[in-house]
Amino acid sequence: MLHIPILRKGTPYRSVETETAVHYRTREPFVEYSRANTGLVQRDLNSQGEAHKILSAFTVAELMEISKRAGKHFGDDELPLGDSLQSPQQYVESVSATTGLPWVMVRRNMTKIRGVMEEIETVLRGLTRLPDLELLDRGHGRVDGNAVSFYPRGHSLGVILPSNSPGVHALWVPAIAMKTPLVLKPGSSEPWSPYRIAQAFIKAGLPKEVFGYYPTGHAGGGEILRRCGRGMLFGDVGAAKAWQGDPRIEIHGPGYSKIIIGADQADNWEKYLDVMVESIVQNSGRSCVNASSIWVTKHSREIADALAQRLAKVTPREESDPQAEIAPFANPDVARRLSSVIDGDMDSDVTDATAKYRDGSRVAEYQNCTYLLPTILHVNSAEHALANREFLFPFATVVEVKNDELPEVCGPTLVATALTSDQQLINRMLASPHIGRLNVGPLSTMKISWDQPHEGNLFDHLYARRAFQMAS
Repeated sequence: MLHIPILRKGTPYRSVETETAVHYRTREPFVEYSRANTGLVQRDLNSQGEAHKILSAFTVAELMEISKRAGKHFGDDELPLGDSLQSPQQYVESVSATTGLPWVMVRRNMTKIRGVMEEIETVLRGLTRLPDLELLDRGHGRVDGNAVSFYPRGHSLGVILPSNSPGVHALWVPAIAMKTPLVLKPGSSEPWSPYRIAQAFIKAGLPKEVFGYYPTGHAGGGEILRRCGRGMLFGDVGAAKAWQGDPRIEIHGPGYSKIIIGADQADNWEKYLDVMVESIVQNSGRSCVNASSIWVTKHSREIADALAQRLAKVTPREESDPQAEIAPFANPDVARRLSSVIDGDMDSDVTDATAKYRDGSRVAEYQNCTYLLPTILHVNSAEHALANREFLFPFATVVEVKNDELPEVCGPTLVATALTSDQQLINRMLASPHIGRLNVGPLSTMKISWDQPHEGNLFDHLYARRAFQMAS
C-alpha cells in the first residue's frame, strides 16, 4: 500500500504510528500515512525561527517566480509521493478515491490552486494593496506619500485543513510569497493536496525546510495552533468554537453564503435562475461559498419550485464522467445523519420543494455509494432553524422577507450576491459587518477574483502595520 510520510522541515519521516484513508466506494484501506504524535510536533516547532530566516533571505520577487514555477509543476508534473512519483492524473484519482469527489471537480479545484500559484503577483497586490511589493523586503517605504512599515506577526502559519474539497488550499498558498513558513495538518481523507503543493514548491527551488506536514490528531492540531505565530483553522462550528476570539487564529467555518433578490428585481427572478443553480450545485455544494439560501421579497414558492425542477435533473454518475455534478459521501453514515438532521427540523413552516420531483428519499444509493440528492426547502420564517443552515451537498432554502429587513435579517454571510439595482439596499449591504464578500449583479457566489480576498485577508493576518517616521 502507498505510504505518505510526515515532512519534518521538508524531510520525509516514516513514523511507527500510522493511519489509513479508505476508498469511498469499497471502504477498503486505500493509502497509509504516518501519524505525528504530539511530542514530535512540539519538538519540531521549537525551531520555527530557522525556517523564517530562510524565507526572509529571499525577495518577494524571487518567491513569486518560485510560486509561478510551482504552479506549473503542481498541474503538469510527476512529483514525489512517499517512495514513488505521482502524476497529475494519479493525483486526481487519489483525491477522488478518498473524498468521493468526481474527477471533473478535482480537476477544477486543481486549476484553482494552480491559478493562485501562477497569478501570485495579482493575488499579492490584491491582498496588500501595495503599489510596490518590494516594501515587504525593505520593511518600510511610502504609499501615496505616507511613510509606512510592516512587520510579521509570527514566524510561521499553522494550518488545520479539511477533507471536503481541495480548493481551500488556495487560501494558504500565498503565505510562501509573503515569507511565512507553513506547518500543515492535512485532513484525514485528503492528505494528497498539501503534500503535492509542498513538493511542487520544493521542485521549483524553494528550500524544503520551510514546510512541515504533520498528519496528527486533535491534540497535535491544537499544538500547531498554539505554537505557531499565526494559525488558520478549517472546520465546523464545533471545531471553531474552541478558538473563537483568539486573534492569532483565522477561522474558516460554514459560510452561509446567500443570493439576495431585491424588491426591484423580484418579478425578474426567472432570468437569474442559472446563477442560483450554479451557486448551489457547483463543487457538489461542498464549498463555504456555495449558496445555502435564497432571500427574496416575493415569489418565494415559485422560485423554490423552479429550483427544485432544475436540481431534480442532477443525479449520481460515474466518478470519471465529465458531467458529474454531485459527489458521494466517503462515509455513508454522515449522509444519513445529515438527512435525519434536516427531517428532524421540518415542520409545518417548511416544505421540501424537491420531494415531489425525486423518486424516494434524498438519500440515494448508486454503485455501492451513498449520495444526498439536491434539496430545496421553502421556509416561511427567517427565524426558523432551517432558514440559515449549511450542509455538505447541494442544499438551499428559499426565504421570503420584507425588503427593508435586508440584509440584517440574513445573518452572517461569507458571500452575498445581490440581485438588485436599489442603491439604498446596496448601501445597506456595503455597510453590513456581517457580509464578507459582496457581489452586485448576476455573479455566482462561487465566482472568485484573484485580486480580492476570499475570506479575511491573509496579508493582514500575517503582517501588522507599525507607526513609522524618518527624519529627512
